[in-house]
Amino acid sequence: MTVSQLLTIGLSIFLYGLLSYYIAHNGWKWLEAAKIPIKKRWYGLLILVLTFSYLIGRGTSSYYFELAGAYWFIVIGYSLLLLPAANLVVWFFKKQKNDMFIYWTGITVIGVYLFIFLYGSYNAWSPITRTYEIQIQKPSPYRELQVLMVSDLHLGPIVGINHLKRLTKLSESIQPDIILIPGDIIDDNLAPFVKQEMGSELGKLTAPLGVFAVLGNHEYYGDDLDEIIEEMEDIEIRMLLDESELIEDSFYLSGRKDLTDPERLSVDELVDGLDETLPIIMLDHQPVEIEEAMKGGVDVLLSGHTHKGQAAPANLITDMLYENDWGYLQKGNLHSFVSSGFGTWGPPIRIGSRAEVMVINISFN
Repeated sequence: MTVSQLLTIGLSIFLYGLLSYYIAHNGWKWLEAAKIPIKKRWYGLLILVLTFSYLIGRGTSSYYFELAGAYWFIVIGYSLLLLPAANLVVWFFKKQKNDMFIYWTGITVIGVYLFIFLYGSYNAWSPITRTYEIQIQKPSPYRELQVLMVSDLHLGPIVGINHLKRLTKLSESIQPDIILIPGDIIDDNLAPFVKQEMGSELGKLTAPLGVFAVLGNHEYYGDDLDEIIEEMEDIEIRMLLDESELIEDSFYLSGRKDLTDPERLSVDELVDGLDETLPIIMLDHQPVEIEEAMKGGVDVLLSGHTHKGQAAPANLITDMLYENDWGYLQKGNLHSFVSSGFGTWGPPIRIGSRAEVMVINISFN
Protein backbone atom coordinates (compact mmCIF):
# COMPACT_ATOMS: atom_id res chain seq x y z
CA MET A 1 0.00 0.00 0.00
CA THR A 2 1.39 3.38 -1.01
CA VAL A 3 1.86 6.37 1.30
CA SER A 4 -0.88 8.30 -0.53
CA GLN A 5 -3.32 5.41 -0.04
CA LEU A 6 -2.50 5.27 3.68
CA LEU A 7 -3.02 9.02 3.96
CA THR A 8 -6.36 8.75 2.16
CA ILE A 9 -7.52 5.99 4.49
CA GLY A 10 -6.34 7.92 7.54
CA LEU A 11 -8.09 11.10 6.41
CA SER A 12 -11.30 9.17 5.69
CA ILE A 13 -11.30 7.61 9.17
CA PHE A 14 -10.64 11.01 10.74
CA LEU A 15 -13.51 12.69 8.87
CA TYR A 16 -15.83 9.78 9.62
CA GLY A 17 -14.96 10.01 13.31
CA LEU A 18 -15.50 13.77 13.24
CA LEU A 19 -18.99 13.29 11.80
CA SER A 20 -19.83 10.74 14.48
CA TYR A 21 -18.64 13.19 17.14
CA TYR A 22 -20.81 15.94 15.62
CA ILE A 23 -23.87 13.67 15.76
CA ALA A 24 -23.00 12.57 19.30
CA HIS A 25 -22.64 16.18 20.46
CA ASN A 26 -26.04 17.15 19.07
CA GLY A 27 -27.61 14.04 20.53
CA TRP A 28 -26.20 14.77 23.97
CA LYS A 29 -27.51 18.34 23.90
CA TRP A 30 -30.96 16.98 23.10
CA LEU A 31 -30.76 14.36 25.86
CA GLU A 32 -29.89 17.12 28.33
CA ALA A 33 -32.81 19.25 27.13
CA ALA A 34 -35.14 16.25 27.32
CA LYS A 35 -33.83 15.47 30.81
CA ILE A 36 -33.30 11.82 29.91
CA PRO A 37 -31.09 10.24 32.58
CA ILE A 38 -28.13 8.53 30.96
CA LYS A 39 -24.48 8.40 31.96
CA LYS A 40 -22.24 10.27 29.54
CA ARG A 41 -19.71 7.43 29.45
CA TRP A 42 -22.38 4.90 28.42
CA TYR A 43 -23.69 7.26 25.80
CA GLY A 44 -20.16 7.75 24.45
CA LEU A 45 -19.59 3.99 24.38
CA LEU A 46 -22.83 3.49 22.43
CA ILE A 47 -21.78 6.05 19.81
CA LEU A 48 -18.30 4.48 19.57
CA VAL A 49 -19.78 1.00 19.00
CA LEU A 50 -22.23 2.31 16.39
CA THR A 51 -19.43 4.14 14.60
CA PHE A 52 -17.40 0.98 14.12
CA SER A 53 -20.13 -1.68 14.23
CA TYR A 54 -20.13 -2.23 10.45
CA LEU A 55 -16.42 -3.06 10.53
CA ILE A 56 -16.95 -5.20 13.64
CA GLY A 57 -19.77 -7.04 11.89
CA ARG A 58 -17.71 -7.68 8.78
CA GLY A 59 -14.75 -8.84 10.84
CA THR A 60 -16.74 -11.15 13.11
CA SER A 61 -19.49 -12.15 10.63
CA SER A 62 -22.05 -10.75 13.07
CA TYR A 63 -25.35 -9.96 11.37
CA TYR A 64 -26.55 -7.63 14.13
CA PHE A 65 -23.37 -5.55 14.28
CA GLU A 66 -23.28 -5.25 10.48
CA LEU A 67 -26.96 -4.25 10.32
CA ALA A 68 -26.51 -1.66 13.09
CA GLY A 69 -23.47 -0.24 11.30
CA ALA A 70 -25.35 -0.11 8.01
CA TYR A 71 -28.15 1.89 9.60
CA TRP A 72 -25.57 4.17 11.21
CA PHE A 73 -24.33 5.01 7.69
CA ILE A 74 -27.82 6.33 6.96
CA VAL A 75 -27.77 8.37 10.16
CA ILE A 76 -24.36 9.78 9.18
CA GLY A 77 -25.50 10.66 5.68
CA TYR A 78 -28.75 12.38 6.55
CA SER A 79 -27.26 14.10 9.59
CA LEU A 80 -25.17 16.12 7.15
CA LEU A 81 -28.45 17.61 5.93
CA LEU A 82 -30.63 17.61 9.04
CA LEU A 83 -28.34 18.65 11.88
CA PRO A 84 -26.89 21.83 10.33
CA ALA A 85 -30.48 22.90 9.55
CA ALA A 86 -31.51 22.16 13.16
CA ASN A 87 -28.47 24.01 14.51
CA LEU A 88 -29.30 26.99 12.29
CA VAL A 89 -32.90 27.07 13.52
CA VAL A 90 -31.78 26.99 17.16
CA TRP A 91 -29.21 29.73 16.50
CA PHE A 92 -31.70 31.91 14.61
CA PHE A 93 -34.17 31.75 17.49
CA LYS A 94 -31.45 32.03 20.10
CA LYS A 95 -33.58 34.37 22.22
CA GLN A 96 -35.92 31.42 22.72
CA LYS A 97 -33.04 29.02 23.29
CA ASN A 98 -34.44 27.13 26.21
CA ASP A 99 -34.68 23.42 26.89
CA MET A 100 -38.19 23.06 25.47
CA PHE A 101 -37.24 24.74 22.19
CA ILE A 102 -34.20 22.44 21.78
CA TYR A 103 -36.35 19.46 22.79
CA TRP A 104 -38.99 20.06 20.10
CA THR A 105 -36.39 20.83 17.43
CA GLY A 106 -34.80 17.48 18.28
CA ILE A 107 -38.16 15.71 18.19
CA THR A 108 -38.70 17.09 14.68
CA VAL A 109 -35.30 15.75 13.55
CA ILE A 110 -36.03 12.36 15.12
CA GLY A 111 -39.37 12.31 13.32
CA VAL A 112 -37.61 12.85 9.99
CA TYR A 113 -35.19 10.02 10.79
CA LEU A 114 -38.13 7.72 11.58
CA PHE A 115 -39.77 8.60 8.27
CA ILE A 116 -36.49 7.86 6.43
CA PHE A 117 -36.14 4.48 8.12
CA LEU A 118 -39.76 3.41 7.67
CA TYR A 119 -40.30 4.68 4.13
CA GLY A 120 -36.78 3.65 3.07
CA SER A 121 -37.31 0.13 4.42
CA TYR A 122 -40.58 -0.15 2.51
CA ASN A 123 -38.84 0.85 -0.73
CA ALA A 124 -36.04 -1.65 -0.09
CA TRP A 125 -38.18 -4.66 0.78
CA SER A 126 -41.17 -4.23 -1.58
CA PRO A 127 -39.86 -4.69 -5.13
CA ILE A 128 -41.83 -3.60 -8.17
CA THR A 129 -41.80 -4.61 -11.83
CA ARG A 130 -40.98 -1.98 -14.46
CA THR A 131 -41.97 -2.91 -18.00
CA TYR A 132 -40.46 -1.60 -21.24
CA GLU A 133 -41.28 -2.16 -24.92
CA ILE A 134 -38.55 -1.82 -27.54
CA GLN A 135 -38.08 -2.73 -31.18
CA ILE A 136 -34.86 -3.94 -32.79
CA GLN A 137 -34.46 -3.51 -36.53
CA LYS A 138 -32.98 -6.95 -37.10
CA PRO A 139 -34.64 -10.22 -38.09
CA SER A 140 -34.92 -13.11 -35.66
CA PRO A 141 -36.92 -16.35 -35.58
CA TYR A 142 -38.29 -14.96 -32.33
CA ARG A 143 -40.80 -12.31 -33.32
CA GLU A 144 -40.93 -11.28 -29.66
CA LEU A 145 -38.69 -11.94 -26.68
CA GLN A 146 -39.53 -11.24 -23.05
CA VAL A 147 -36.46 -10.59 -20.87
CA LEU A 148 -36.53 -10.49 -17.09
CA MET A 149 -33.55 -8.42 -15.94
CA VAL A 150 -32.60 -8.28 -12.27
CA SER A 151 -29.37 -6.76 -11.01
CA ASP A 152 -27.54 -6.11 -7.75
CA LEU A 153 -29.11 -8.74 -5.51
CA HIS A 154 -26.25 -8.32 -2.99
CA LEU A 155 -27.14 -11.59 -1.32
CA GLY A 156 -25.39 -11.78 2.03
CA PRO A 157 -25.96 -11.22 5.74
CA ILE A 158 -28.44 -8.35 5.26
CA VAL A 159 -30.21 -9.19 1.99
CA GLY A 160 -31.05 -12.81 2.70
CA ILE A 161 -33.31 -15.64 1.66
CA ASN A 162 -36.59 -13.91 2.56
CA HIS A 163 -35.97 -11.12 0.05
CA LEU A 164 -34.71 -13.68 -2.47
CA LYS A 165 -38.06 -15.48 -2.22
CA ARG A 166 -39.73 -12.26 -3.38
CA LEU A 167 -37.63 -12.47 -6.55
CA THR A 168 -38.45 -16.11 -7.30
CA LYS A 169 -42.13 -15.38 -6.70
CA LEU A 170 -42.01 -12.46 -9.15
CA SER A 171 -40.23 -14.59 -11.72
CA GLU A 172 -42.83 -17.34 -11.42
CA SER A 173 -45.63 -14.85 -12.00
CA ILE A 174 -43.93 -13.21 -15.01
CA GLN A 175 -42.68 -16.41 -16.69
CA PRO A 176 -40.16 -14.69 -18.98
CA ASP A 177 -38.43 -16.27 -21.98
CA ILE A 178 -35.00 -15.59 -20.50
CA ILE A 179 -33.59 -14.25 -17.22
CA LEU A 180 -30.50 -12.02 -17.24
CA ILE A 181 -28.52 -10.91 -14.18
CA PRO A 182 -25.92 -8.17 -14.82
CA GLY A 183 -23.75 -8.62 -11.73
CA ASP A 184 -23.49 -8.24 -7.94
CA ILE A 185 -25.37 -11.40 -7.13
CA ILE A 186 -23.22 -11.83 -4.00
CA ASP A 187 -22.38 -9.15 -1.45
CA ASP A 188 -18.59 -9.49 -1.21
CA ASN A 189 -18.23 -13.13 -0.13
CA LEU A 190 -20.01 -16.44 -0.52
CA ALA A 191 -20.15 -17.59 3.12
CA PRO A 192 -23.55 -16.03 4.11
CA PHE A 193 -25.04 -17.26 0.81
CA VAL A 194 -23.97 -20.82 1.63
CA LYS A 195 -24.88 -20.57 5.32
CA GLN A 196 -28.48 -19.56 4.53
CA GLU A 197 -28.67 -22.16 1.72
CA MET A 198 -29.74 -19.46 -0.71
CA GLY A 199 -28.57 -21.53 -3.66
CA SER A 200 -31.64 -23.76 -3.48
CA GLU A 201 -33.89 -20.70 -3.67
CA LEU A 202 -31.91 -18.86 -6.36
CA GLY A 203 -31.93 -22.07 -8.40
CA LYS A 204 -35.70 -21.73 -8.70
CA LEU A 205 -35.13 -18.99 -11.29
CA THR A 206 -35.93 -20.78 -14.52
CA ALA A 207 -36.81 -19.73 -18.05
CA PRO A 208 -37.16 -21.61 -21.38
CA LEU A 209 -34.02 -20.00 -22.82
CA GLY A 210 -32.07 -20.17 -19.57
CA VAL A 211 -30.68 -17.95 -16.82
CA PHE A 212 -27.47 -16.02 -17.54
CA ALA A 213 -25.33 -13.71 -15.43
CA VAL A 214 -22.09 -11.73 -15.36
CA LEU A 215 -19.79 -10.69 -12.55
CA GLY A 216 -20.16 -7.41 -10.69
CA ASN A 217 -17.53 -5.57 -8.70
CA HIS A 218 -18.70 -7.11 -5.40
CA GLU A 219 -17.98 -10.63 -6.63
CA TYR A 220 -14.31 -9.65 -6.78
CA TYR A 221 -14.03 -8.41 -3.18
CA GLY A 222 -14.12 -11.64 -1.19
CA ASP A 223 -11.23 -13.66 -2.64
CA ASP A 224 -13.65 -16.46 -3.53
CA LEU A 225 -14.44 -15.61 -7.15
CA ASP A 226 -13.92 -19.16 -8.45
CA GLU A 227 -16.20 -20.56 -5.74
CA ILE A 228 -18.92 -18.03 -6.63
CA ILE A 229 -18.75 -18.96 -10.31
CA GLU A 230 -18.89 -22.68 -9.43
CA GLU A 231 -21.85 -22.13 -7.11
CA MET A 232 -23.78 -20.30 -9.83
CA GLU A 233 -23.03 -22.97 -12.43
CA ASP A 234 -24.18 -25.67 -9.98
CA ILE A 235 -27.65 -24.08 -9.86
CA GLU A 236 -27.68 -23.69 -13.66
CA ILE A 237 -27.00 -19.97 -13.83
CA ARG A 238 -24.69 -19.67 -16.82
CA MET A 239 -21.88 -17.21 -16.09
CA LEU A 240 -20.66 -15.31 -19.15
CA LEU A 241 -17.03 -14.35 -18.56
CA ASP A 242 -16.10 -12.24 -21.58
CA GLU A 243 -18.05 -14.70 -23.70
CA SER A 244 -20.74 -14.59 -26.35
CA GLU A 245 -23.30 -17.32 -26.85
CA LEU A 246 -25.68 -17.85 -29.75
CA ILE A 247 -29.14 -18.55 -28.35
CA GLU A 248 -31.34 -20.83 -30.47
CA ASP A 249 -29.63 -19.52 -33.65
CA SER A 250 -31.71 -16.38 -33.05
CA PHE A 251 -29.67 -13.79 -31.13
CA TYR A 252 -26.34 -13.38 -29.35
CA LEU A 253 -25.93 -12.99 -25.64
CA SER A 254 -22.62 -11.39 -24.65
CA GLY A 255 -21.39 -11.05 -21.09
CA ARG A 256 -18.48 -8.89 -19.95
CA LYS A 257 -16.28 -9.30 -16.92
CA ASP A 258 -16.59 -6.38 -14.54
CA LEU A 259 -14.60 -3.18 -14.96
CA THR A 260 -12.77 -4.28 -11.78
CA ASP A 261 -11.01 -6.99 -13.82
CA PRO A 262 -7.94 -5.51 -15.57
CA GLU A 263 -7.96 -8.38 -18.08
CA ARG A 264 -11.48 -7.96 -19.35
CA LEU A 265 -12.00 -7.71 -23.10
CA SER A 266 -13.12 -4.55 -24.85
CA VAL A 267 -16.52 -4.44 -26.52
CA ASP A 268 -14.91 -4.76 -29.95
CA GLU A 269 -12.90 -7.81 -28.87
CA LEU A 270 -15.98 -9.46 -27.41
CA VAL A 271 -18.23 -8.99 -30.46
CA ASP A 272 -15.47 -9.68 -33.00
CA GLY A 273 -16.57 -12.46 -35.33
CA LEU A 274 -20.26 -12.31 -34.44
CA ASP A 275 -22.86 -12.17 -37.20
CA GLU A 276 -23.92 -8.52 -36.97
CA THR A 277 -27.16 -9.24 -38.83
CA LEU A 278 -28.41 -11.00 -35.70
CA PRO A 279 -29.44 -9.10 -32.55
CA ILE A 280 -26.78 -8.71 -29.85
CA ILE A 281 -27.76 -8.39 -26.20
CA MET A 282 -24.90 -7.54 -23.85
CA LEU A 283 -24.57 -7.67 -20.06
CA ASP A 284 -22.09 -5.25 -18.48
CA HIS A 285 -22.42 -4.59 -14.76
CA GLN A 286 -21.21 -0.98 -14.72
CA PRO A 287 -22.82 1.34 -17.32
CA VAL A 288 -19.59 3.11 -18.20
CA GLU A 289 -19.07 2.15 -21.86
CA ILE A 290 -22.40 2.91 -23.52
CA GLU A 291 -20.69 4.73 -26.41
CA GLU A 292 -18.39 1.77 -27.05
CA ALA A 293 -21.34 -0.64 -27.02
CA MET A 294 -23.23 1.50 -29.52
CA LYS A 295 -20.25 1.71 -31.88
CA GLY A 296 -19.66 -2.03 -31.47
CA GLY A 297 -23.08 -2.85 -32.89
CA VAL A 298 -24.70 -3.94 -29.63
CA ASP A 299 -28.49 -3.68 -29.73
CA VAL A 300 -29.37 -4.00 -26.03
CA LEU A 301 -27.08 -3.22 -23.10
CA LEU A 302 -28.14 -4.31 -19.61
CA SER A 303 -26.43 -2.91 -16.50
CA GLY A 304 -26.88 -2.18 -12.81
CA HIS A 305 -24.33 -1.01 -10.24
CA THR A 306 -25.63 2.53 -9.65
CA HIS A 307 -28.59 1.62 -7.39
CA LYS A 308 -29.89 5.01 -8.63
CA GLY A 309 -27.90 6.39 -5.71
CA GLN A 310 -29.97 4.14 -3.38
CA ALA A 311 -30.67 7.00 -0.95
CA ALA A 312 -31.33 10.51 -2.25
CA PRO A 313 -29.66 12.91 -2.81
CA ALA A 314 -26.94 10.43 -3.82
CA ASN A 315 -28.89 10.01 -7.07
CA LEU A 316 -27.65 13.48 -8.07
CA ILE A 317 -24.11 12.11 -7.91
CA THR A 318 -24.86 9.00 -9.99
CA ASP A 319 -26.66 11.19 -12.52
CA MET A 320 -23.46 13.23 -12.93
CA LEU A 321 -21.21 10.17 -13.13
CA TYR A 322 -23.11 8.08 -15.68
CA GLU A 323 -24.68 8.88 -19.01
CA ASN A 324 -27.51 6.56 -18.03
CA ASP A 325 -27.59 6.07 -14.27
CA TRP A 326 -31.07 4.52 -14.20
CA GLY A 327 -33.87 3.51 -16.51
CA TYR A 328 -33.91 3.50 -20.30
CA LEU A 329 -31.78 5.39 -22.80
CA GLN A 330 -31.70 4.99 -26.57
CA LYS A 331 -28.42 5.99 -28.18
CA GLY A 332 -28.38 5.43 -31.92
CA ASN A 333 -29.48 1.83 -32.44
CA LEU A 334 -28.49 0.89 -28.89
CA HIS A 335 -31.06 0.41 -26.15
CA SER A 336 -29.43 0.91 -22.73
CA PHE A 337 -31.15 -0.28 -19.54
CA VAL A 338 -29.80 0.38 -16.04
CA SER A 339 -31.62 -1.08 -13.06
CA SER A 340 -31.64 0.38 -9.56
CA GLY A 341 -31.23 -3.20 -8.37
CA PHE A 342 -33.15 -5.74 -6.34
CA GLY A 343 -31.08 -5.69 -3.16
CA THR A 344 -29.11 -3.01 -1.36
CA TRP A 345 -25.52 -2.36 -0.41
CA GLY A 346 -25.08 -1.59 3.25
CA PRO A 347 -28.29 -0.28 4.82
CA PRO A 348 -31.55 -1.82 3.59
CA ILE A 349 -32.88 1.67 2.92
CA ARG A 350 -33.98 3.27 -0.35
CA ILE A 351 -35.02 6.91 -0.68
CA GLY A 352 -35.77 8.12 -4.20
CA SER A 353 -35.24 4.60 -5.55
CA ARG A 354 -37.06 1.28 -5.29
CA ALA A 355 -36.11 -2.37 -5.35
CA GLU A 356 -37.09 -3.54 -8.82
CA VAL A 357 -36.97 -6.01 -11.65
CA MET A 358 -37.17 -4.95 -15.27
CA VAL A 359 -39.28 -6.75 -17.86
CA ILE A 360 -38.12 -5.85 -21.36
CA ASN A 361 -40.38 -6.92 -24.21
CA ILE A 362 -38.35 -6.95 -27.43
CA SER A 363 -39.89 -7.20 -30.84
CA PHE A 364 -37.72 -7.91 -33.90
CA ASN A 365 -38.20 -6.64 -37.46
